[in-house]
Amino acid sequence: MSELKLELETRILLPEVEDERDRCLDRLEYLLQNKPGIERVHTKRGEKPLQICLHYDPNIISLRNVERIAKRAGASISNRYRHRIFPIEGMDCSDCALVVEHSLSRLEGVMHVSVNYAAQTLSVAYDSHLINQANIDKRVASLGYRIPARGVRGWYNERRKLLFSLVGGLALLVGWIGERYLNLPIELYLGLYLLAYISTGYDVILHAYKALKLRRFDTDFLMIVAALGAAVIGAFAEGGLLLFLFSLGHALEERTMDRARHAIRSLSDLAPRTALVLQNGTQVEKPADELNIEDIVIVKPGTRFPVDGEVVAGSSSVNQGPVTGESMPVDKDKGDKVFAGSINGPGALEVKVIKLARDSTLARISRMVAEAQAQKSPTQRVTEKFMGYFVPLVLISDLAIILIPPLFGIPFFKSFTIAMTLLVATSPCALVLGTPAAILSGVAQSARNGVLIKGGVHLENLGRLKAIAFDKTGTITSGHPKVTDIVVLDPEITEEEVLKWAAAVESRSTHPLAEAIIQAAVGSGLKVQEVTQATSLPGLGAKGVVSGDQVWVGSPDIIINERTVDDESVPNNSHEEVPEELPNQVVDFEKEGKTPILVSRNGKIIGLIAVADTIRPNINQYLDALKKLGLQRSIMLTGDNSQVAEHISEQVGIREFLASLMPQDKVNAIKKLVANHQYVAMVGDGVNDAPALASATVGIAMGGAGTDVALETADVVLIADDLSKLPFAVGLGRETKRIIRQNLVIALGVILGLVVFALSGEVGIGTAIVFHEGSTLVVVLNSLRLLKYHL
Repeated sequence: MSELKLELETRILLPEVEDERDRCLDRLEYLLQNKPGIERVHTKRGEKPLQICLHYDPNIISLRNVERIAKRAGASISNRYRHRIFPIEGMDCSDCALVVEHSLSRLEGVMHVSVNYAAQTLSVAYDSHLINQANIDKRVASLGYRIPARGVRGWYNERRKLLFSLVGGLALLVGWIGERYLNLPIELYLGLYLLAYISTGYDVILHAYKALKLRRFDTDFLMIVAALGAAVIGAFAEGGLLLFLFSLGHALEERTMDRARHAIRSLSDLAPRTALVLQNGTQVEKPADELNIEDIVIVKPGTRFPVDGEVVAGSSSVNQGPVTGESMPVDKDKGDKVFAGSINGPGALEVKVIKLARDSTLARISRMVAEAQAQKSPTQRVTEKFMGYFVPLVLISDLAIILIPPLFGIPFFKSFTIAMTLLVATSPCALVLGTPAAILSGVAQSARNGVLIKGGVHLENLGRLKAIAFDKTGTITSGHPKVTDIVVLDPEITEEEVLKWAAAVESRSTHPLAEAIIQAAVGSGLKVQEVTQATSLPGLGAKGVVSGDQVWVGSPDIIINERTVDDESVPNNSHEEVPEELPNQVVDFEKEGKTPILVSRNGKIIGLIAVADTIRPNINQYLDALKKLGLQRSIMLTGDNSQVAEHISEQVGIREFLASLMPQDKVNAIKKLVANHQYVAMVGDGVNDAPALASATVGIAMGGAGTDVALETADVVLIADDLSKLPFAVGLGRETKRIIRQNLVIALGVILGLVVFALSGEVGIGTAIVFHEGSTLVVVLNSLRLLKYHL
């Protein structure tokens, strides 16, 4: 027997690995490559979800053993190489994130670390044989940061910076009044200034010291140097004002940013912590985390669903808006699925648990949003790289301003004062914070409205889109087609037999057209027969053996247009008699927007089935909204023939379409669009369109709440299968991009303006302080406007 292959999703083997660049994939390949019987192992990068392909010799090792070895190898790697995301408290400036990253990356065993200041999260990958979580926690604590605390200490820690700032500000105010108007002894008002320096500068000094230990210069260091410089020239009040406004600005900034963080954290709080479980006829309250598959949960009217489940008794209307963003309740009856976090309506329901609490749609969305926060957008990465050169350059320039002008007769006091003012003016707090604050707010607002955006890069790219491609079935149309006509082409066969054989072959397929045929058969009271040797022929149809007969179901195109097919079981003009009426009937169906499906038994054409899908309501409005948002080009991609595609495109108002596409043809079409427009989105159902979604700049999947695959395949997921959320997502991306640009202009404009006026002597250190801290708060507040965005 020749070599065989097994393809497995990497998330099954390595649940924590999402990025195709993760080195754990290489470790898994290496580990499996050396197993007896496994000839070759490779990861199919660029596909979503990620797949690992194992080529093996069936004479040496069985399929079951290959799968068992792969899972065991994945488990051993997952147990050793850990990936964690957890919150950090105590970061009061964007430079803190860089300090933590730099410090943790130097620990032996830490493979990757990323800190998101805006989201207050730490993402770390480490080798548990070399370092453990406790060591990482200890290093974080040594830097002055901490894990969330509760109770009184938690309340104090949340407000400590603000309290210290206010105490320092009060001491500064009393000292200034005492010096200027009350003629207090110098010892007293200097003591008050010293108290202000210590109270407002404690955290700033601490952070600057930690950064210096790691050989990093940050904005905290610039502020400390400027404050000490002000004290050296006798401007104690100005130095104290600098530290007061700097610390107060960070305290207010942190409190303000908590609004965006809370919007994301609240997602995980939607599902109740306990559930009423039906056990032996009685209701028992249990923690939701302890529920098992098949448990029966009682959901009373007006309460939230604790887990994903299936209704087994009762009927009600359910508000799924907290999870999917839908505006109207959805009727639920026996057999319907419900999602954790949804709100039950007037009727009590008995729900069978189909997913553990940790695997619910809501839990997975919450995890993905947390991961999205931790990712840095391209603009943020560029800004951070720029800052690595900018701060040292500022220090060198400042030193030159202090030392060089006195050589040409300019008083040292004047040059020193200008240098201290420039230190304040060039501190890049607003510049560093402008992008992550906007990304955090944008991701939070999208999740609250039923759109899952998996990272800042995708949110930014949504704002750059120039063209968009739609898969037809399940996107332009509802994806729930129905059989409209059955034409018998063999006088010895009945309509029921044509439908019965077609349904048997299609029973192994999940394609919407196949489901329509199966539903028609079941609705007609026909029993769907067993099929063996079932095979899918992408773009052509499917075949199988039914009651000893070879049955083929698929596109009439290969008959009418004489397409060559390298498969003897598929009829074609070379060896099959084509009924005279067939071409005309196919054309008539296509003119009506119906999809014709040919049925052949033992090489003889016996019937034609017409299937029609319904167009999504209000889709014309959504497409018009996308045009108004500036998308230059829209195109529909479909495997249907050109006449069906033309009929649908005319109805929805899409001028361009490509028809009769095989899966690879869709990928090629997307690649051409990307080559022409650079930023292109592909909208599909997340199951059959995975390669095309992966090829687009932004892959957008429909219906994440209904399919696990949709949550995994795309960069953006419209959770409720609601196309009205597409203009919202694109508009949010556009608005985020606009606000990021505004933030950068504000930050750079203030810096450049202060530099010019400081060098000319028109602006003193006090004015520079006010504008510097003001710009930081402005960019944060500007970013928070995204939390109220609506189209």
